[in-house]
Amino acid sequence: MLAVRGSPVNSVNQIPLFAAVVLLAENFMKRIPTGVPGLDDLIEGGFPESSSILVSGGSGCGKSIFCLEYLYYGAKEMNEPGVYITLEEGPHNLWWNMQRFKWDLLPLEKENKLKIYKFEPSLDLKNDLTGQVTRIVDKAKQMGAKRMVIDSITAFSFWMDDVAKIRYAIYVLVEELRKIDCTTILTCETTGGKNQVSRFGVEEFLVDGVVQLMYVPPHRSMFIRKMRGTNHDKLVHPVTIDDKGLSINSKEEILWEAIKD
Repeated sequence: MLAVRGSPVNSVNQIPLFAAVVLLAENFMKRIPTGVPGLDDLIEGGFPESSSILVSGGSGCGKSIFCLEYLYYGAKEMNEPGVYITLEEGPHNLWWNMQRFKWDLLPLEKENKLKIYKFEPSLDLKNDLTGQVTRIVDKAKQMGAKRMVIDSITAFSFWMDDVAKIRYAIYVLVEELRKIDCTTILTCETTGGKNQVSRFGVEEFLVDGVVQLMYVPPHRSMFIRKMRGTNHDKLVHPVTIDDKGLSINSKEEILWEAIKD
């Protein structure tokens, strides 16, 4: 391999020193396969281990299906316990909604590999987002969870309307989950526009990755806006939901200009 003139090089492989460090970091970064058909082809094999990923979008875009598919694959195929924390929809509704898919969820729940918990807003936690974060992290620790979904951080506004404090709470949550090697998806509800990435305008700066799901009837699509440490795809791709779940057509492209804002 040719060296770059004027650059420090590794004397053995003749790779520029900075490029060699980056290459080593990429090679040693463990990837967590998502189990969402088509997605891993676009992000070098999966989410970076211990990362936090924001999945945002409007109503009906497929966020909950995306997230449960991620947990189901981890539990069934990778033997990685996963926990779904819902701050809005009840667990019974989530289980019921997943019945249409060909997923064998009950054995995984019995084996303590996949759990859904509902956290209700309470007056004693009204001004204590840190306490709420502690509850969430404790659930992950109790299960030995390697995968987690928090649906949705939009609900943090139930407890507090100070964006600065919400930002701090999200930061603490992300850092605490990183310490226990838990790869986490956080969802947030938006109006569905392609240029609206988050609810509070701060989440995208705190997480390691951002996946936008969009729904302009009758078409669904996905765009990877950010994925740290990853040479990710930069195009918009069609999304399909059928009796097997949600999948992404990584071979087809939707023009950005064709998506309404």
